[in-house]
Amino acid sequence: MIQVRGLEKRYDRHLAVAGIDFSVRTGEIYGFLGPNGAGKTTTIRMLVGLLLPTKGEIFLGGKNLAKEPLEAKRIVGFVPDRPYLYEKLTAREFLAFMGAIYGLDRETIAKRTDELLAFFDLSDWRDELIETFSHGMKQRVTMASALLHRPKIFIVDEPMVGLDPKGARLLKDAFKEMSAHGTTIFLSTHSLAVAEELCSHLSIIQGGKLIATGTMAELKSQAADPGGNLEEVFLKLTGEAGARVPTELLGGAA
Repeated sequence: MIQVRGLEKRYDRHLAVAGIDFSVRTGEIYGFLGPNGAGKTTTIRMLVGLLLPTKGEIFLGGKNLAKEPLEAKRIVGFVPDRPYLYEKLTAREFLAFMGAIYGLDRETIAKRTDELLAFFDLSDWRDELIETFSHGMKQRVTMASALLHRPKIFIVDEPMVGLDPKGARLLKDAFKEMSAHGTTIFLSTHSLAVAEELCSHLSIIQGGKLIATGTMAELKSQAADPGGNLEEVFLKLTGEAGARVPTELLGGAA
Protein backbone atom coordinates (compact mmCIF):
# COMPACT_ATOMS: atom_id res chain seq x y z
CA MET A 1 0.00 0.00 0.00
CA ILE A 2 3.00 2.28 0.63
CA GLN A 3 6.17 1.96 -1.45
CA VAL A 4 9.21 4.19 -1.02
CA ARG A 5 12.16 3.94 -3.41
CA GLY A 6 15.46 5.75 -3.02
CA LEU A 7 13.89 8.55 -0.97
CA GLU A 8 16.31 11.38 -0.27
CA LYS A 9 16.02 14.87 1.18
CA ARG A 10 18.95 17.24 1.15
CA TYR A 11 19.18 20.73 2.64
CA ASP A 12 22.26 22.33 1.08
CA ARG A 13 25.07 20.13 2.46
CA HIS A 14 22.94 18.36 5.04
CA LEU A 15 21.50 15.01 3.97
CA ALA A 16 18.42 14.61 6.19
CA VAL A 17 17.15 11.42 4.53
CA ALA A 18 19.70 9.32 2.66
CA GLY A 19 18.10 7.25 -0.09
CA ILE A 20 15.84 4.97 1.95
CA ASP A 21 13.62 2.13 0.68
CA PHE A 22 10.71 0.42 2.40
CA SER A 23 7.24 -0.94 1.70
CA VAL A 24 4.13 -1.33 3.85
CA ARG A 25 1.45 -3.90 3.10
CA THR A 26 -2.30 -3.35 3.13
CA GLY A 27 -3.72 -3.53 6.65
CA GLU A 28 -0.32 -3.47 8.31
CA ILE A 29 0.59 -1.36 11.34
CA TYR A 30 4.14 -0.30 10.51
CA GLY A 31 6.36 1.32 13.12
CA PHE A 32 8.87 3.99 12.10
CA LEU A 33 11.33 4.61 14.91
CA GLY A 34 14.48 6.59 15.49
CA PRO A 35 16.29 8.99 17.82
CA ASN A 36 15.55 12.71 17.75
CA GLY A 37 16.81 14.29 14.54
CA ALA A 38 17.06 10.94 12.75
CA GLY A 39 14.83 11.93 9.81
CA LYS A 40 11.46 10.52 10.91
CA THR A 41 9.37 13.68 10.57
CA THR A 42 11.15 14.70 7.36
CA THR A 43 10.27 11.31 5.87
CA ILE A 44 6.65 11.62 6.98
CA ARG A 45 6.33 15.10 5.49
CA MET A 46 7.53 13.74 2.18
CA LEU A 47 5.10 10.80 2.42
CA VAL A 48 2.11 13.15 2.73
CA GLY A 49 3.33 15.64 0.12
CA LEU A 50 4.29 18.50 2.44
CA LEU A 51 7.95 18.29 1.37
CA LEU A 52 9.32 17.52 -2.06
CA PRO A 53 12.00 14.83 -2.10
CA THR A 54 15.39 15.68 -3.53
CA LYS A 55 15.37 12.22 -5.10
CA GLY A 56 13.26 9.09 -5.04
CA GLU A 57 9.68 7.97 -5.54
CA ILE A 58 6.67 7.51 -3.27
CA PHE A 59 3.66 5.35 -4.19
CA LEU A 60 0.48 5.47 -2.10
CA GLY A 61 -2.10 2.86 -3.03
CA GLY A 62 -0.26 2.39 -6.31
CA LYS A 63 -0.41 6.11 -7.16
CA ASN A 64 2.83 7.99 -7.76
CA LEU A 65 2.70 10.92 -5.33
CA ALA A 66 4.72 13.18 -7.64
CA LYS A 67 2.71 12.42 -10.77
CA GLU A 68 -0.78 11.89 -9.30
CA PRO A 69 -0.75 13.97 -6.11
CA LEU A 70 -4.51 14.48 -5.71
CA GLU A 71 -5.35 10.83 -6.30
CA ALA A 72 -2.62 9.69 -3.92
CA LYS A 73 -3.49 12.15 -1.13
CA ARG A 74 -7.21 11.40 -1.38
CA ILE A 75 -6.74 8.01 0.29
CA VAL A 76 -4.52 9.30 3.12
CA GLY A 77 -5.35 10.51 6.62
CA PHE A 78 -2.56 12.40 8.37
CA VAL A 79 -1.99 13.50 11.95
CA PRO A 80 1.23 15.52 12.42
CA ASP A 81 3.26 15.72 15.61
CA ARG A 82 1.95 19.25 16.22
CA PRO A 83 -1.57 19.38 14.78
CA TYR A 84 -3.33 22.69 14.17
CA LEU A 85 -6.95 23.16 15.16
CA TYR A 86 -9.32 26.09 14.69
CA GLU A 87 -9.99 26.54 18.38
CA LYS A 88 -12.84 29.05 17.96
CA LEU A 89 -14.91 26.27 16.39
CA THR A 90 -16.77 23.59 18.28
CA ALA A 91 -15.78 19.95 17.76
CA ARG A 92 -18.84 19.43 15.54
CA GLU A 93 -18.08 22.56 13.48
CA PHE A 94 -14.44 21.58 13.02
CA LEU A 95 -15.35 18.11 11.77
CA ALA A 96 -17.94 19.62 9.41
CA PHE A 97 -15.26 21.96 8.07
CA MET A 98 -12.80 19.08 7.55
CA GLY A 99 -15.49 16.92 5.96
CA ALA A 100 -16.20 19.65 3.43
CA ILE A 101 -12.51 19.82 2.57
CA TYR A 102 -12.56 16.08 1.89
CA GLY A 103 -15.60 16.60 -0.36
CA LEU A 104 -18.03 14.61 1.78
CA ASP A 105 -21.77 15.31 1.63
CA ARG A 106 -23.59 16.71 4.68
CA GLU A 107 -25.32 13.46 5.54
CA THR A 108 -22.03 11.54 5.55
CA ILE A 109 -20.31 14.25 7.59
CA ALA A 110 -23.08 14.21 10.20
CA LYS A 111 -23.05 10.41 10.44
CA ARG A 112 -19.26 10.13 10.65
CA THR A 113 -19.09 12.99 13.16
CA ASP A 114 -21.49 11.23 15.49
CA GLU A 115 -19.64 7.91 15.11
CA LEU A 116 -16.17 9.32 15.67
CA LEU A 117 -17.03 11.65 18.53
CA ALA A 118 -18.75 8.73 20.25
CA PHE A 119 -15.78 6.44 19.69
CA PHE A 120 -13.31 9.00 21.06
CA ASP A 121 -15.58 9.72 24.03
CA LEU A 122 -16.26 13.31 22.95
CA SER A 123 -20.01 13.26 22.30
CA ASP A 124 -20.80 15.33 25.37
CA TRP A 125 -18.34 17.98 24.16
CA ARG A 126 -19.44 18.18 20.53
CA ASP A 127 -20.84 21.73 20.87
CA GLU A 128 -18.09 23.11 23.10
CA LEU A 129 -15.33 25.34 21.73
CA ILE A 130 -12.12 23.43 21.08
CA GLU A 131 -10.17 26.10 22.97
CA THR A 132 -11.73 24.74 26.19
CA PHE A 133 -10.43 21.20 25.54
CA SER A 134 -7.48 19.56 27.25
CA HIS A 135 -4.47 18.61 25.13
CA GLY A 136 -5.58 14.99 25.03
CA MET A 137 -9.08 15.95 23.92
CA LYS A 138 -7.65 18.12 21.15
CA GLN A 139 -5.53 15.17 20.05
CA ARG A 140 -8.64 12.99 19.84
CA VAL A 141 -10.50 15.63 17.78
CA THR A 142 -7.53 15.72 15.41
CA MET A 143 -7.63 11.95 15.06
CA ALA A 144 -11.37 12.03 14.39
CA SER A 145 -10.96 14.68 11.70
CA ALA A 146 -8.31 12.63 9.90
CA LEU A 147 -10.57 9.58 9.88
CA LEU A 148 -13.72 11.24 8.53
CA HIS A 149 -13.17 10.12 4.94
CA ARG A 150 -12.25 6.53 5.87
CA PRO A 151 -8.67 6.72 4.58
CA LYS A 152 -6.99 3.62 3.22
CA ILE A 153 -3.66 4.86 4.60
CA PHE A 154 -3.32 6.53 8.01
CA ILE A 155 -0.03 8.29 8.75
CA VAL A 156 0.54 9.39 12.33
CA ASP A 157 3.49 11.21 13.92
CA GLU A 158 3.72 10.82 17.73
CA PRO A 159 0.04 10.04 18.37
CA MET A 160 0.34 9.31 22.09
CA VAL A 161 1.86 12.62 23.20
CA GLY A 162 -0.28 14.21 25.91
CA LEU A 163 -2.88 11.45 26.03
CA ASP A 164 -4.05 10.10 29.37
CA PRO A 165 -4.26 6.29 29.78
CA LYS A 166 -7.90 6.23 28.65
CA GLY A 167 -7.15 8.28 25.53
CA ALA A 168 -4.13 6.12 24.72
CA ARG A 169 -6.22 2.97 25.05
CA LEU A 170 -8.93 4.40 22.78
CA LEU A 171 -6.33 5.23 20.17
CA LYS A 172 -4.67 1.82 20.31
CA ASP A 173 -8.08 0.17 19.99
CA ALA A 174 -8.80 2.39 16.98
CA PHE A 175 -5.55 1.37 15.28
CA LYS A 176 -6.25 -2.32 15.83
CA GLU A 177 -9.81 -1.98 14.51
CA MET A 178 -8.68 -0.02 11.46
CA SER A 179 -5.94 -2.54 10.69
CA ALA A 180 -8.40 -5.43 10.98
CA HIS A 181 -10.57 -3.71 8.35
CA GLY A 182 -7.69 -3.20 5.91
CA THR A 183 -6.44 0.30 6.74
CA THR A 184 -2.68 0.64 6.48
CA ILE A 185 -1.16 2.52 9.44
CA PHE A 186 2.26 4.16 9.34
CA LEU A 187 3.13 5.04 12.92
CA SER A 188 6.08 7.13 14.09
CA THR A 189 6.51 7.15 17.85
CA HIS A 190 9.02 7.43 20.68
CA SER A 191 6.78 5.17 22.75
CA LEU A 192 8.56 1.88 22.16
CA ALA A 193 6.10 -0.06 24.30
CA VAL A 194 3.26 1.12 22.04
CA ALA A 195 5.24 0.19 18.92
CA GLU A 196 6.02 -3.24 20.31
CA GLU A 197 2.37 -3.84 21.18
CA LEU A 198 0.88 -2.68 17.88
CA CYS A 199 3.36 -3.02 15.03
CA SER A 200 3.86 -6.14 12.91
CA HIS A 201 6.88 -4.62 11.13
CA LEU A 202 9.25 -1.84 12.13
CA SER A 203 12.02 0.26 10.67
CA ILE A 204 14.65 2.18 12.60
CA ILE A 205 16.14 5.29 11.03
CA GLN A 206 19.32 6.95 12.29
CA GLY A 207 21.29 9.73 10.65
CA GLY A 208 18.86 9.67 7.73
CA LYS A 209 19.58 5.99 6.97
CA LEU A 210 17.52 2.89 7.69
CA ILE A 211 19.68 0.79 10.00
CA ALA A 212 17.19 -2.02 10.62
CA THR A 213 13.89 -3.26 9.19
CA GLY A 214 11.77 -6.29 9.95
CA THR A 215 9.49 -8.01 12.41
CA MET A 216 10.21 -7.82 16.13
CA ALA A 217 11.86 -11.24 15.93
CA GLU A 218 14.03 -10.10 13.02
CA LEU A 219 15.11 -6.94 14.86
CA LYS A 220 16.02 -9.04 17.91
CA SER A 221 18.13 -11.24 15.65
CA GLN A 222 19.89 -8.22 14.14
CA ALA A 223 20.60 -6.93 17.64
CA ALA A 224 21.76 -10.38 18.81
CA ASP A 225 19.31 -10.05 21.69
CA PRO A 226 16.65 -12.76 21.33
CA GLY A 227 15.23 -12.14 24.79
CA GLY A 228 15.20 -8.34 24.72
CA ASN A 229 12.22 -6.02 24.53
CA LEU A 230 11.99 -3.32 21.87
CA GLU A 231 13.64 -0.70 24.06
CA GLU A 232 16.71 -2.89 24.59
CA VAL A 233 16.83 -3.85 20.92
CA PHE A 234 16.43 -0.23 19.80
CA LEU A 235 19.26 0.97 22.06
CA LYS A 236 21.58 -1.77 20.83
CA LEU A 237 20.86 -1.15 17.16
CA THR A 238 21.32 2.62 17.52
CA GLY A 239 24.52 2.18 19.54
CA GLU A 240 23.09 3.79 22.64
CA ALA A 241 22.79 0.74 24.87
CA GLY A 242 25.84 1.71 26.94
CA ALA A 243 24.76 5.29 27.61
CA ARG A 244 24.82 6.12 31.30
CA VAL A 245 24.18 9.23 33.36
CA PRO A 246 27.40 10.28 35.19
CA THR A 247 27.05 9.24 38.82
CA GLU A 248 28.08 12.66 40.06
CA LEU A 249 24.89 14.09 38.58
CA LEU A 250 22.79 11.81 40.77
CA GLY A 251 24.46 12.32 44.13
CA GLY A 252 23.06 14.43 46.93
CA ALA A 253 24.55 17.59 48.41
CA ALA A 254 28.16 17.34 49.56
